[in-house]
Amino acid sequence: MNADTTRTGAGTTSNQSAGTTGASWRRDHFVSLLRFAEGSIRADGAACWLDDEGRPDDSHPVETWITSRMAHIFAVGHLLGVSGADEYAARAISGLRDVLADAEFGGWLAARGEGDELVGTKEAYAHAFVVLAASTGKVAGIRGASELLTMALAVLDARFWEPEHELHLDERSRDWTSASDYRGVNANMHSVEALLAAHAATGDGLWLERAAAIGDRVVGWASSNEWRIPEHFDAAWTPQLEYNADRPHDPFKPYGATPGHGLEWSRLLLQIDAEAGTEGRRTEAAVALFDRAVADGWDVDGGGFVYTTDWSGTPVEARRFHWVAAEAVATAHVLGRVTGEARYAELEAEWWAWIQANLIDTEHGSWHHELDTENRPSGRTWVGKPDVYHAAQAVILPELPLTGSFAASAQRVGQILA
Repeated sequence: MNADTTRTGAGTTSNQSAGTTGASWRRDHFVSLLRFAEGSIRADGAACWLDDEGRPDDSHPVETWITSRMAHIFAVGHLLGVSGADEYAARAISGLRDVLADAEFGGWLAARGEGDELVGTKEAYAHAFVVLAASTGKVAGIRGASELLTMALAVLDARFWEPEHELHLDERSRDWTSASDYRGVNANMHSVEALLAAHAATGDGLWLERAAAIGDRVVGWASSNEWRIPEHFDAAWTPQLEYNADRPHDPFKPYGATPGHGLEWSRLLLQIDAEAGTEGRRTEAAVALFDRAVADGWDVDGGGFVYTTDWSGTPVEARRFHWVAAEAVATAHVLGRVTGEARYAELEAEWWAWIQANLIDTEHGSWHHELDTENRPSGRTWVGKPDVYHAAQAVILPELPLTGSFAASAQRVGQILA
């Protein structure tokens, strides 16, 4: 299948969906997502896992990546004028500093449970999100964010950056004395997002240079692999294409290619160019990543994006995850702006129609995080609704100018939701 043929999948034309995803709907829905997420912020600022109805699920520990994402999206909400968002952002920043920071060894724990229970692994993925939260918080003037950003950038640089590879390693022990041999693209993808935000927040060109270097390494791997991105590597950054072949449902390290990441990288490449003033340099690669992800991932018969495929494009995990659809509409919108091609707006409208029909939970709020292959709510990999970050960014992106970060874009437009 190619990108043009995917326009028939949802059975809805752009004219049919335009009225339900206009500016007023997007702004209202963005606010509703933040209101849903308010229930995740505990009194101490750490963000708990939410179940399908938006209630705290105490069977999960509080996690650094979720707390960081919530701090980030509430700070964006504050920049856009959402009442009370600044207080939730400040509480989440406090949670990162006082609950999830590792007072003994430095950096951030992966998660903290009840009492003394903790997950002490030091993850580049989680640390990248701390940088993102702190960067957005600094731009938004959230108390404690500037100091947090200084600390987080120092840790990401000293503990995870591998200058000889121009990439971040993945995991270290709690005391930093050992590092896993595993290397991964996912942590580096979110590091690009974080470093672009850090550049916007600090003006330090080093962070933009690193984001661009990482993006260009990934383009090199993808272009040599029919634009399917190798996700897993060994310590020498040699691709391990069969990694986790026996774990196709892993939420963070699944086997095979991940179309959602191809979509997300496509958008990030365009944001690198926007931040660096090199518009057009990475557009061809962004289009190629997008087209491959859509050709492999979109189900033209029933609608929805599969989670993973093998290296020929055959689905491995065919369930639909909400974040993939969110990245699809966001990237289609940005590519439409950058290229001026009408096909992206048509795809964006079709996918929003599918999202509204299948993912948005009009009864309990937020989006269903996982659907089965018949587009029914499921919960094999993702249980509950712990995260509004992807959905909130996707829904508000059309209201913002294209820059390297959501914070910088929100700052430019000001309080449109006041």
